[in-house]
Parts: sequence; C-alpha cells; structure tokens
Amino acid sequence: MKILGISAYYHDAAACLVVDGQIVAAAQEERFTRKKHDPSFPVNAISYCLTEARIAPNDVDYVVFYDKPFLKFERLIETYLAFAPRGFQSFVTSLPVWVKDKLFQKSVITKALKDMWGKSVDWESRLLFSEHHLSHAASAFFPSPFQSAAVLTMDGVGEWTTTSLAIGKGNQLSAYKEIHFPHSLGLLYSALTYYTGFKVNSGEYKVMGLAPYGQPKYANLIKDNLIDIKDDGSFALDMSYFNYCTGLTMTNKKFDALFGGPPRKPESHLTQREMDLAASVQAVTEEVVIKLAKDVARSTGEKNLCLAGGVALNCVANGKLLRENIFEKIWIQPAAGDAGGAVGAALGAYHIMLNQPRTVAGGLDGMKGSYLGPEFSQKDIRDRLTRCGAVFRILSDEDVIKETAQALADGKAVGWMNGRMEFGPRSLGGRSIIADARSPSMQKLLNLKVKYRESFRPFAPSVLREDVDKWFEIETDSPYMLLVADVVKDKRRAMTDEEKALFGIEKLNVPRSEIPAVTHVDYSARVQTVCEQTNPRYYQLIKRFKELTGCSVLVNTSFNVRGEPIVCSPEDAFRCFMGTGLDVLVVGNAILHKGEQPESLAADYKVEYELD
Repeated sequence: MKILGISAYYHDAAACLVVDGQIVAAAQEERFTRKKHDPSFPVNAISYCLTEARIAPNDVDYVVFYDKPFLKFERLIETYLAFAPRGFQSFVTSLPVWVKDKLFQKSVITKALKDMWGKSVDWESRLLFSEHHLSHAASAFFPSPFQSAAVLTMDGVGEWTTTSLAIGKGNQLSAYKEIHFPHSLGLLYSALTYYTGFKVNSGEYKVMGLAPYGQPKYANLIKDNLIDIKDDGSFALDMSYFNYCTGLTMTNKKFDALFGGPPRKPESHLTQREMDLAASVQAVTEEVVIKLAKDVARSTGEKNLCLAGGVALNCVANGKLLRENIFEKIWIQPAAGDAGGAVGAALGAYHIMLNQPRTVAGGLDGMKGSYLGPEFSQKDIRDRLTRCGAVFRILSDEDVIKETAQALADGKAVGWMNGRMEFGPRSLGGRSIIADARSPSMQKLLNLKVKYRESFRPFAPSVLREDVDKWFEIETDSPYMLLVADVVKDKRRAMTDEEKALFGIEKLNVPRSEIPAVTHVDYSARVQTVCEQTNPRYYQLIKRFKELTGCSVLVNTSFNVRGEPIVCSPEDAFRCFMGTGLDVLVVGNAILHKGEQPESLAADYKVEYELD
C-alpha cells in the first residue's frame, strides 16, 4: 500500500510517501524551489518521493491532503459574521483568493496531479482529505516509539481547532478534548512576534531566542488582560486586543496602549522592551503548556506524551516540560509544523482509515532520524561541483573524517553535506554548518559573517549521545534538537559581579562555559544528541573531534543564509559556501577549501548574497 501525503497552499508545503506503513521519503517544497516557506503545490517534493521509492504515479493508491478546506472556509465566514460589520476590508481581500484557489481544492489538487502525470489515472477517486489537527496528531503518534500515549497538538489554527488532545493506542487515535478558534496559544505567541517586529509564521523562534535577554515583567499584564488561563491549562483570549479575526494585522490600538506604544518596526533597533516582551510571552506559553500536560496526565493516566503543531517547536517550553517529570517519556515530531502534516495525513489514512497494523520498532521511532530527503551519489556530486567550477579533492571515508575534524579543531567554519537531507526545520548533521563549540568568538562570527542574521541568535550543540550528561543537564535522547537543557554546572564559567549587572544584549559577548559558542545567556542550549545508528558519519566526525580536543560537542546550525531555505543539492551548498565566510565545504567525500577556489567565482557569489 503506497500513500502520498501532501500539505500545501498556506505555508511550508511538503510531500511524504508512506509504503506499507513505513515512511520512505519526505521533503519540503522550499528546498527545491529555493523559496523559503514555499506554500505552492509541492510538485518537486512529490516527484522526489516517487523517485526515491522507485515507483510510478499509477502505483500510488491514495493521495491525502492534510486538512479540509471547506471547514476552513466555514470558519472564515462564521468569524466575519460574528464580528460584522468590522473586518469588511479583510473579508473583501481574502474572499476572492478563497473562491479562486482555496475553496475548491479538490479540483485544484486533481488538476495539479493531472498536470504532473497526465489524465490516465482517476485521481478524484484516490484523493482523500484529513483534518488539520488529526494530521498533526497522527504525525506525532504513529511514528513515535510508543504503543500508547497522550497526544497534544498546539498551533495557530487548523480548520477550527487550535489545541487538541487525543489518545493514541496501537493503530488508532481518539479525540479527547479541543480548544477552538479564535482562542489560540499559537496566535497569542504570533501576536507578540508581530508586535516585537518579527515576521509571523517564521519569526517565532527569534522571539524564543530573544527571551533570555529579558525579564518576564509583562507576564502578569498578559495574563490579566490577554489570556485567561484555567487550572487545567484551558484558556480564552480577550479578542478586543487582537485584530487577526477581522483585520490585516495581528494586534490593534488597544493592544498598543496596553504595552505603551506601537509595534516595533521590522529590522529596527531592538530595545529592552522587546526582550522583556519576548521573555513574558515565553513564560506565559510555558505555563499553559505545563498546565495542559499535567491535566492530560491526570485525566488520561497515560505515561507517554507525543507533541506536534507549531507550538511543539518551542524547544524551551519542551525542555521545561521534560524537567517537570509529568510523563515518563516525551516524543516530539521533528517536523511539528504544517510540513509534518503531510506525514500525518499519509500515516493517518494507512492506520485509521484502512485499519492497517502498526509496528513499533523497539525504542526507535519511525522518522529515521528525520533523514528522509534527497541524497546524491559521489559521481553525481563530482559532476555537479565540476560544472560549478569548484576546486575540490575526493578523499576516502576515513580521510574525510580526519581532515574535517582537524579543520574544526583549527577553528574553521565548515559546511557539511552528508547523506540524506533532513525533513523539518532543523539541520541535524545532513545539511549543517558546524564549528568548534569551545570558541568564544564563533557565535558572533557565524551570525554576522556566515548566516548574515541577528547577532543575538543562539546556536545549538551536537553532542555524542553517550556524553550528553557530561555537558548538559539532560539524560534522555534529543535527536531532533527540540529540547533545551542547561549546561552542567562544572562546565560553566563563574560570572563577575560586573558581568552579572549587564542588561539585555550587553550579555551577548560574555563567555559562560567551556563551550561558549552554544551556551545561551541563561546557560541553556538546544541539544541534539547524535547516535551512530541514525547518522554514523556525523557521529564518527564528532568522535574524531573529541579525540583531538577532548570535547564531544560541535556547533550545529542550518546550512543556509538568512532568507534562504536549507541547502538541498551540491550546487546549493557550493553557492552558500562561496557567498559566505565558510572556510571549508564537505559534500560527500569531496572537500573544498575557500582559499583554493577561483577568485572570479568568489566575487560573483559574494555579490549575489549581498543583494539578497
């Protein structure tokens, strides 16, 4: 049985192919089109999935879309009627888009499939629609290593649902409790993302990264005015402060007055107010998540918890939830946002609709380390880099590890393209920029000269799984970089009184541990544990680095520059390498050094990125 899951038309379009209940391939459309968060029908991602599985279009038994457009349209109409006559301009703006592109998505999707593969197949009879939060829940439970679990999904909004609780047992999911639009924890966080000057649906992680620079001095103001939180974690928003139901912005003038002024203009100077607002909404989010989890555990008796939805990407909240010890084990879908809906749509159809059995693989999850994207043969890599004009050497497996580890120990920033591309928003050692975590200058260097992004943004550590508790206050697996933990006390550096007195962004340049490049200003880190079983080559690289330095921790950040998706192909990797301050590039067994590349190429690529 071959089932193709699709998410599209809103943000982060993706495709996933499930064969007999196993995820064979999954990828986001943005990686192929090079348009960040590309929402368009995922033609390239679909083609990749079928190519990876070596099947023809006619072999696909079902195509499953990740939500139900008619229910979303119902929510749109009912919302405008509820708030009428307010919101007329927003209604006039959105209605033509819905009527033209979104309302009749069955015919739109069918046409797209026929445009790809011809009209010989009756795609109407093979096309199914899941519900948005069911897709999230299925993506969280079915690949998890649990036979039974509570499943909590939290995001902006699906059709009507914004927060849902389900119980997963075997091959079935049963709904337990829901919170509906317009009351949404995800939209509250997005409102503060908008208000602090970042882009909604992509800037939320910046707010999370900014939070440790501030104090949660507005948390009570938020709870007293914006959100009413009950003891069981259920909540309601006071919609008089928000504009997203009827307007073209997230917040309104009443919201501005509550916080003492208009929203920060994007790209303008960050002030202590934005840092304190970030800390405040983060604190409120954590409170809601923990209360929800406690009620879930109490009311269901389940020992395991699965998480999905955009809020599940808040790894700080996840780390605090883990430390509460409410559940014995927690598993988080690595592509927790809308892209992961493609996974849930396919798995949900297989297990729930078709009632097919589910196999749990003794401790391992079904996401296969999230290495589900394209891989390139060494011959293909050689040919593609040659066409780019690159100067490179081909080394043995052993020599690639040795030379790369030495470059890292020498303080070089390395672009690392190895094996299959990751599915989801995190680079996990397949398409990563890596560096020495011990360097006190590496965090600033990577932000400003490689990533071209805000200097306050923290970087994550990759650490050997067997060494994780030697460096961080966590003892569990964290393969998907979705749990935050503090650096262990004996690796921290004591702060002087003068350093303790610093505020806001002034804290940035103070080294806080033996691995300052991955230690945030509150001593925390977004940890990725690396196992030999799921990524043997990356594991061997870190192990060799440890032999050279005594340190089993590397900086790991996504292989891209600001405004671009993570690289997919050797050409993407070479462009990023040439257009940034990276010193070394490793693509498969090919190794490139910046100083050996033609100067004319360096000039061309530098101009390209400066104009971006």
